[in-house]
Amino acid sequence: MDKQNRKAIIAGNWKMNKTATEAKALIHELIPAVKDAGCEVVICVPFTDLVTAVELTKGTNIHVGAENVHFEKSGAFTGEISADMLTDLGVEYVVIGHSERRQYFAETDETVNKRTKAALAGGLKPIVCVGESLTQREQGVTEELVRMQVKIALNGVTEDELKNVVIAYEPIWAIGTGKTATSDQAEEVCAAIRKVVGELYGETAAKGLTVQYGGSMNAKNAEELLGKPNVDGGLIGGASLKADQFAIIVDAATKG
Repeated sequence: MDKQNRKAIIAGNWKMNKTATEAKALIHELIPAVKDAGCEVVICVPFTDLVTAVELTKGTNIHVGAENVHFEKSGAFTGEISADMLTDLGVEYVVIGHSERRQYFAETDETVNKRTKAALAGGLKPIVCVGESLTQREQGVTEELVRMQVKIALNGVTEDELKNVVIAYEPIWAIGTGKTATSDQAEEVCAAIRKVVGELYGETAAKGLTVQYGGSMNAKNAEELLGKPNVDGGLIGGASLKADQFAIIVDAATKG
């Protein structure tokens, strides 16, 4: 991490876990566990947990994010949630383009771009996910693919808006599988992401961009991953559902 130039962010992605009642219990555990964090702490929770999360984290150092957002402001989109609805609740961050959204719900690079721009217009900070499948890695196209995903996701995003964007590198083969990219693999792709952003917006903007690693980051491997210069935090899945495990990762980012 390079904390002199950019913000270190540890964000939990709860996915489809925790009822509002369960969320309340977990957040009560998290608040004291991360109160001395030397990085930004975010919990991205299911829509039904957002009100609970926002209320319970007021006055704490924990920020709240959603796991998705629609690209229209309003309309006949049954089951969808707009950026204005999220910001009105007090939500600050939103995960966009997670591989599970791409795999199961037909997200494309183009809809990721539309959601990113809608999030920014609505006052949210998007955490934009990019990453390759195992087949694509074995074919040697990881960097080309991730460069393309980043370029399309940021199409139409201004340099000023980029200050509120986080990019999370999540190799699909390492999500929920227990497999993790090595620290060198994570560093290589996070550096490639920063490089393409530099080509698009200039070196100063690229240097200020927070690039997270996601993909089975946990209490055991966090310190090594976060020790790499271009890994500025993590988007944490399973480990974010256990306060003690999440706190260890936050502590690793604090020390890093």
